[in-house]
Amino acid sequence: MLESPLKERCTQMGAQFTEFGGWSMPLRYTGDIKEHNAVRSAVGMFDLSHMAQIEVEGPIAGDALDAALVTMPSAMPIGRARYSLILDSTGGILDDLIVYRLAENSYLVVANAANRQIVVDELTKRSRAWCAAHGVPEQVSVTDTTIHRTMIAVQGPESRGVMTRLLNDETAATVEKLGYYRICEGTLLGLPVRIARTGYTGELGYEIMAPAHGAVPIWDAIVCAGEQYGLIPCGLAARDTLRLEAGMALYGHELTRDLTPRDVGLEKLIAPHTFVGKGAVESRPQRFSLYGVVGSGRRAARAGSAVYQGASRIGVITSGALSPTLGYPVALARLIPGVAVGAEVDADVRGKRLAMKVVELPFYSRTRPKNS
Repeated sequence: MLESPLKERCTQMGAQFTEFGGWSMPLRYTGDIKEHNAVRSAVGMFDLSHMAQIEVEGPIAGDALDAALVTMPSAMPIGRARYSLILDSTGGILDDLIVYRLAENSYLVVANAANRQIVVDELTKRSRAWCAAHGVPEQVSVTDTTIHRTMIAVQGPESRGVMTRLLNDETAATVEKLGYYRICEGTLLGLPVRIARTGYTGELGYEIMAPAHGAVPIWDAIVCAGEQYGLIPCGLAARDTLRLEAGMALYGHELTRDLTPRDVGLEKLIAPHTFVGKGAVESRPQRFSLYGVVGSGRRAARAGSAVYQGASRIGVITSGALSPTLGYPVALARLIPGVAVGAEVDADVRGKRLAMKVVELPFYSRTRPKNS
């Protein structure tokens, strides 16, 4: 397994590790609920060095990315980011990504760890195909920088305070004005860093991307800056319940190669342009929709639980947990299209039916009262 440049430091802080996407990553430190609640009420930090960081550069980098993805990165202003998908030729989802435009001819693609090589290979192949089809020299470089980089997320309502204490005045002033799905560049401890606001928790938060050799000093500086705010390190278990409450999809659960964007409610991402898989997406009928469902009590439906409406099986739970914030079970479910919000359904939990109700997503947001 690959190891983060922060492996030793996380071990010293009590991390328990798990295999995730080919990496050994922290699962938890002090406890899942404590870490989850820290992000909701104050601030937590995550080692995300397993996330793929792929740089796409060159005079026609934007055109090549347009042809590779369902969105049009070339239309983004510099400093913006966009959630996107890369599909196969049949319209199936190979991965979900975030694309950042760093400069006129420079982009950063952040992909899931388990799909890193797939995305690198496909972006390389598709950029070459675009150049060949348009009779131009290959003017796109696709560089996998993952193992040479680190990524640390600072998430929670107090994250802006931590960042202000962490950064020098000039960079702090830029970050303080940074909008959602934006990225900027600055310096931290004398190192060039990229700072983004594209979190996966439903809270205010930032991602710091830096050279791998700066990982430990930056981590230690964040710990120091966050001490007065109650910052604690958090693992993948808390990250999973946080993203679930926020209604955010996870590849391998809500998103798979067998599903099209329409099957998971992401058809709105598709821009009106030509890309790999476009014809297949347009011709394949919608088979499913992605829904939120909630229950009562303490029993939670888990991934793989069948969902029924009366005697008819109508789908499957893709992710589920007892929500630490809300205090009741929540789940994402892949169901047949047309199920109404408010509909009553049952999830099969170890042979027993668990009554649940279809609700609008997200389950939790910063602007929604926690008991609603």
